[in-house]
Amino acid sequence: MDKNTLIQKLNEDLSNELAAIIQYIVYAAKVTGPYRPQLAEFFLQEVPDEQTHAQFLANKIVALGGTPTTVPAKVAEAGSNKALLEAVLTAERAAVQGYKERAKQAEEFGDKGLAVQLEDMVRDETGHAEEVERILRDWNM
Repeated sequence: MDKNTLIQKLNEDLSNELAAIIQYIVYAAKVTGPYRPQLAEFFLQEVPDEQTHAQFLANKIVALGGTPTTVPAKVAEAGSNKALLEAVLTAERAAVQGYKERAKQAEEFGDKGLAVQLEDMVRDETGHAEEVERILRDWNM
C-alpha cells in the first residue's frame, strides 16, 4: 500500500469518527421514555473515545503528509430508542471491520506503530459494539 492510499483510507476513518461523535451527541438528545437518562448518558460516555480516535487519525494523517478531512460521514436517521441503538451497533461493527483492515494495511506499509494503535482501536470499538449488543439483547420495545 502506498502512502497516498493509506492517507485516503485514514481520512475515511476520520470521517467516520467525526460522524460517530455527532451520532452519539444527537442520539443522546433524541432518546425518550423511562430509560432516557441512562441511554443519554451511555451515548455521551462514548464521545470521548471517538474524539480520541479522531484526534489520533488527524495527527497521523498530518504526520504522513496529508490533510485531515473536516467532513463527517453521513449519520443514520433513527426514530426510536431501539433504532438509535441498532444504528450505533451498525456503525461500531463497521468501525471494527475498517480498523482491522487498516491495521493490515499499516503493517503492509511498514508502520508498526500505526498498526498497533489501530488494533487498540479495534479493541475499543469491539467493546462499544458488545455493550450495545448487551443492551439490545432483551429489548422488547
